[in-house]
Amino acid sequence: MYIDTHAHLNFEPFVLDPEPYVQRARDYGVEAVIIPAVDLRTAEAAIGLAERFPELYAAVGVHPHDCAAKDTGYLKELESLASHPRVVAIGEIGMDFFRDYAPAELQMRTFREQIALAKSLDMPMIVHDRAADEAVREALAAEDYYRMQAHCYTGGADFALELIARGALISFTNVITFSRELPQIVAALGPDRLMIETDAPFMAPKPWRGKTCEPFMVHKVAEKYAEIFKLPLSEVAEMTTARAREFFRI
Repeated sequence: MYIDTHAHLNFEPFVLDPEPYVQRARDYGVEAVIIPAVDLRTAEAAIGLAERFPELYAAVGVHPHDCAAKDTGYLKELESLASHPRVVAIGEIGMDFFRDYAPAELQMRTFREQIALAKSLDMPMIVHDRAADEAVREALAAEDYYRMQAHCYTGGADFALELIARGALISFTNVITFSRELPQIVAALGPDRLMIETDAPFMAPKPWRGKTCEPFMVHKVAEKYAEIFKLPLSEVAEMTTARAREFFRI
């Protein structure tokens, strides 16, 4: 059994007709899926899906790409949404200097506000970091909170190990199935602080490259971990599932 710790079922095409995607995930042994938000609208959509399907859970937050469009009262709304029993994390939040869709200062302020919210609620965070390691390090240190998933990790081993030493978990997507560099990063981290995710609808693995990525494809990440660490797939599935259940308290 697997847990896809990051899949945007609140995006199209999933949100239009979620049942086939949820059923396909069940058929492949996916027992739970965490649906992160990028803004208040997708947070509400994630909660709506989690209310409909028992294996779906929601996270609420404002993505760095979307922070310029947020309302001034967004934190109070997020706090209210986070009280819903199907919400298990604050996310997806973080910093992104690769796309630079919002000014760095605004990204930092929004990220720190949401770290503080997660800390006040004793909830885990789903953190997006793209080309922004130093800024992410600064924000986490300033708020002194590291109960986080470094999602869709594409950085170096040193920063990942630094986060792990602070208590964070790291998750990789199916990019590791076709990247030359990332499997080496995975190997350097070891299997003990890793989770698995798809980041659906993005980054489908072989043999589905170019198609919509779905939660059922998360087994390909687990298979790659098993190959890298020379472990039985059943052991990888068991440990990543147990770790996700503990982290998200599901």
